[in-house]
Amino acid sequence: NPVNWYPWGEEAFKAAAEQNKLIFLSVGYSTCHWCHVMERESFEDDKVAEIMNRHFINIKVDREERPDVDKVYMTFVTTMSGSGGWPMSVWLTPDLHPIYGGTYYPPNSYYGRPGFTTILQALAQQWTSDEAKIRRSGTAIVSVLQKNSNLPKVEDTTSDAPPHGEVSAKCFAQLARSYEPDYGGFGESPKFPQPCNLNFLFAYYFLHPGLDDAKNGLDMALHTLTMMSRGGIHDHVAQGFARYSTDKSWHVPHFEKMLYDQAQLVHSYLDAYLVTRKQEYADTVMDILQYVMRDLSHESGGFYSAEDADSLPTADSKDKKEGAFCVWTHQEIHSILSDLSVGEESGSSTSVAELFCHHYSVVKGGNVDPHKDPHDELKNQNILLQHDTIQETAEQFSLSETQVLTSLSAAREKLFQFRLTRPRPHRDEKMITAWNGMMVSAICRAGAVLGDRAYVARGAAAAAFIKQHLICRETGQLYRAAYRGDEGGAQVTLGSHKNPGFCDDYAWTIRGLLSLYEATLDQRHLVDALELQTLQDQLFWDTEDGSGGYYSSQQGDHSILIRMKDDHDGAEPSVNSVSAGNLLRLSRLLDRSELLQKCRTILRVFSDKLRKIPVSLPDMAVVLLMLEEPTSQVILSGDPESAVLQELLGVVHSFPQPNRVLLVAPPSDDAPLYTHLPSLRLYQPKHSTQAQAIEKQSGGTKDSKPEVEDTRSGRKDTQSGASESDSREEALESGKKDLQSGSRDPHSRVQDPPTDSSHVIESARAFVCHNFVCSLPMTKPEQLRKNLEKAFQEAAKVADSN
Repeated sequence: NPVNWYPWGEEAFKAAAEQNKLIFLSVGYSTCHWCHVMERESFEDDKVAEIMNRHFINIKVDREERPDVDKVYMTFVTTMSGSGGWPMSVWLTPDLHPIYGGTYYPPNSYYGRPGFTTILQALAQQWTSDEAKIRRSGTAIVSVLQKNSNLPKVEDTTSDAPPHGEVSAKCFAQLARSYEPDYGGFGESPKFPQPCNLNFLFAYYFLHPGLDDAKNGLDMALHTLTMMSRGGIHDHVAQGFARYSTDKSWHVPHFEKMLYDQAQLVHSYLDAYLVTRKQEYADTVMDILQYVMRDLSHESGGFYSAEDADSLPTADSKDKKEGAFCVWTHQEIHSILSDLSVGEESGSSTSVAELFCHHYSVVKGGNVDPHKDPHDELKNQNILLQHDTIQETAEQFSLSETQVLTSLSAAREKLFQFRLTRPRPHRDEKMITAWNGMMVSAICRAGAVLGDRAYVARGAAAAAFIKQHLICRETGQLYRAAYRGDEGGAQVTLGSHKNPGFCDDYAWTIRGLLSLYEATLDQRHLVDALELQTLQDQLFWDTEDGSGGYYSSQQGDHSILIRMKDDHDGAEPSVNSVSAGNLLRLSRLLDRSELLQKCRTILRVFSDKLRKIPVSLPDMAVVLLMLEEPTSQVILSGDPESAVLQELLGVVHSFPQPNRVLLVAPPSDDAPLYTHLPSLRLYQPKHSTQAQAIEKQSGGTKDSKPEVEDTRSGRKDTQSGASESDSREEALESGKKDLQSGSRDPHSRVQDPPTDSSHVIESARAFVCHNFVCSLPMTKPEQLRKNLEKAFQEAAKVADSN
């Protein structure tokens, strides 16, 4: 377009200072629909561009590349107007102080709303006539933003995080008030998936299954996911989910697909599957991953960011339309599916086209409410929306469910192949480190829960991509993003700016590595996660005024007026919520009290919000819940590659236990976990002289055994002569003292092994430790399954009693 755009940087700032011009800052992203609309209407108009170039220094920023810039000025826009979004349009002084802003502006004024041209001319005139006043206004605005961004210092808050029971109850109550019961979800319209809310509801139920609120929350989450899966927000032909729905029934989506939505919804549908065992939820997980692995994957292992909502309806079209790639006319469906039949053996005269149109709500004249189509882009078009369940459709046409499933599957495949002949929407081939880490976590967990090693291998490939392309070899620090090379293929570039990573890049990569460790038991991923956590602490932890918590960006960029801490779980969880969860997991895995202390500090820093509006931080509320509730250790002893141990690992992942700590004691003497947890060697297969030496030092011999619980019989064995009640009370009392001191998490210490742990072991074994007592070794999956179920029930009883 004819606008003279600058990137965010010194060249633009220098031009603004030397020419004494206001800056117009446009912030958006590659697949933003309304960004494209404003570009077509205003930035491509020669007259508008002439005004912009004459009076302003124009800067364009991709919010996904520079979330720090976006965060500062979006805070201003939302404070000024009460709402925000993209494109974000902000006017700044040459000192980068904001003076006016909003989101999308039409080119001309209408219905009392100022147009973009009107605002440009008014601000240019004001700058000419009263520059000093505008500068004073900008300075005052920055002062207010700075003051509002300051969180209370830890010493100014209460001595500990707020009570988890109080926070959980309030978070549920606030979610329940905004819950929309007809179609699920929160709020009316537009309606976003909001996986953070679902994360809380599932965790609340998993940890408190006996509470009525938790049961009601589970129903809310399951209904939401069911209705989303049936709705138009779900791409029934090419898989995956759109970013949000413009209506409350999940029917008419905003068609762009974001990687971060796919990753988070994988976790949500996995939780739904684990708690219900309904195949439909597992199918949705596989549906999402099919889309991501097919359409958002780079040859070298990275994941692309998004697909656009807009595309050309036909190859001959000149103008793009929203949803053109995804929608269908009634006539198209009948024409494309005309050669498909339900099957002669069914004895039915129903055509597949007729069956499909009924099941997916396809009608003549289209099924889109004109009020949801302001630009008439969806006129006469149909967005696929499941009208009935499979059972109801089968009954409607007197067919078996198998016949309906087979016919609909064949129809979807036929339509998918036809869609490939349409012009594709633009794909944002930027590979953001944070979102890649997010997807590593999702796809590895899916592989572990569903028992599909191909998913785990794909997650490992993405983690290797980050390590190869997104980590600076000299410093070990992360870059923000990599890009597909201009020549295509497997070529990867860091782009011209080589932006350093932000805090969320570290937090999500750590989260991905922890999930990869749990899926593979490869301890190298745990070591890599710890190294990145150390770097994250060095680069982003607030040590300036003693408050604590993580800043979103590194120190040193003078163009960022306010170094902010993310304090809201929105479309993505805040970096402080993700980091608090990582710190808790790492502290328990590696018995690192300083990491636990950082987790507690984050919860104290945000305690005011957690007390008053926990619904703004549901993921952090989950961390608080996990910190204070009972946990279990699962220790797997043996070769991580062995079939027997992999089978035991599969059982572990089949239980929805957010507060589980998973450790592995492999045969290798140099396994990294043994360095961090020397007592873990007591579980090491006894081919190791080092394991025998550790056992000797601990006083363990075949004639002198620590106390253990035989969970298969309910019997307790002791060689010391102590009573069961005395031994348990001593262990619990010791644990209480550690917990009260705040110096360590009792659940992170490896519990003593069971009576027969000194035997030479050839096969894999599993131990479950709960309430400071470990089970006897188990080698059979069914034994482990029963033991985990018992541990889960005991933990729930304790939690509910609190």
